[in-house]
Amino acid sequence: MDILFLAAEMAPLAKVGGLADVAGELTPALRRLGLEVRVATPFHPFLRSRALAAQEVARVPVGPHGQEAVLYQTEIRGVPVYLIDGDPIRATEGVYAHPTQDGHKYAFFCLAVLEGLRALGWRPRLVHANEWQTTPALLWLAARRGGDAFWSDAATLLTIHNLPYMGAGAEEALTAYGLGLPDPSSLPEWARALPLPQGLLAADWLSTVSPTYAQEIQRPEFGCGLEGVLAARADRLVGILNGIDPEVWDPAADPALPAHFSARDVAPRAAVKRRLQESLGLPDRERTPLLGMVTRLDYQKGVDLALEALERLGDHDWQFVLLGTGDPGLEDLARRFAAARPGRAHAVLRFDGDLARQIYGGSDMILVPSRYEPCGLAQMIAMRYGAVPVVRSTGGLKDTVRDYDAGKGTGFLFGPADPGALAAVLRGAFRVFADKRRWRPLQRRAMRQDFSWDRSAKAYHDLYCRAVGEHG
Repeated sequence: MDILFLAAEMAPLAKVGGLADVAGELTPALRRLGLEVRVATPFHPFLRSRALAAQEVARVPVGPHGQEAVLYQTEIRGVPVYLIDGDPIRATEGVYAHPTQDGHKYAFFCLAVLEGLRALGWRPRLVHANEWQTTPALLWLAARRGGDAFWSDAATLLTIHNLPYMGAGAEEALTAYGLGLPDPSSLPEWARALPLPQGLLAADWLSTVSPTYAQEIQRPEFGCGLEGVLAARADRLVGILNGIDPEVWDPAADPALPAHFSARDVAPRAAVKRRLQESLGLPDRERTPLLGMVTRLDYQKGVDLALEALERLGDHDWQFVLLGTGDPGLEDLARRFAAARPGRAHAVLRFDGDLARQIYGGSDMILVPSRYEPCGLAQMIAMRYGAVPVVRSTGGLKDTVRDYDAGKGTGFLFGPADPGALAAVLRGAFRVFADKRRWRPLQRRAMRQDFSWDRSAKAYHDLYCRAVGEHG
């Protein structure tokens, strides 16, 4: 089965968020199942300085003005990758820019892929689009594949990674490239020209990155005004949990860690905690719970909830480290929180991959108090590294963390997006942490969870077969 996987970012080429990990880690797992998966992604200008061994394979005209697109081919982790180049791709340096610019960039990208594959003679049986940036391909196929012999039997799938990002600002670009649903009347009026809402109707199948999020977005609290549209397509909406690569995330071999450990031998982990405390200027206290948070500083992620919950813990003994960057207001809040608690809290407001791994490997608990979370990777990585997750019961967090009960569970869950609820569950977590006869088995259960991409790949394989089967 030939599968085209469209993504704006793909690790290790380009990474802004979790989509890059999905493109870079799910696709090799799909190929291990025997699927002929190929990825198409933009040849972002910053990639030109990389030694990619990319070979030009096609040039095609795109759009109403016949802009030239150039297709290059390379290979990443055994997966063939098409890099798409052209003036709209070069117009912005990063993966994402202003939505208006991105609208032209990604409309051009999508049509260049479809025309380029026609020129190459490689005809996928399914086009797997991700997020609003790749919905132009779905709109083009929905309008034209019936009368196009090359694409007539291609099924389509759209994966929603984060529903609120709908492509507002890209409407003009769709019009410029002649894209859009002929009848968007089943969408709310405000959504009829937006890329993602149109994609929800154009795709044969829809998926999200966790089963719970697939249910949540059909309700007003999480549906962003599209809950009715999604509920109407519930029979075509599947939730498939994301995964992590156990070779990429391996505390037994991670070069960023000063000591290595596993579920069978957790003892060396204490040295990682000591080194982390030392590097952050925190006292070396083995019996004090060290709480970590590695996140994008965004209202969605509940950073403010975490800080206020810690304030409510009164005389409880704890240490806290926050790593991330994002909203300036939240950065300032974190900076002031840490400055008021020297020797107890530390905020690192930057991206630092090695430090992130050290926080996972040295913290006793990882906080993920998201207001909503389509899937989330932090809790899965944390469990792999022996940091017990404390998470809100929503989306993929609910699907991956089992609440602690005596002798059971892999972490701690709280319900309302409220600092009081988080503070209450932290008090309980501290009591378990103080009793190593309960803490160590909990830690080991968490470390033994299987979140490998192979499980996700099998679910996608089944969905691909179902979708393709409908098209003969």
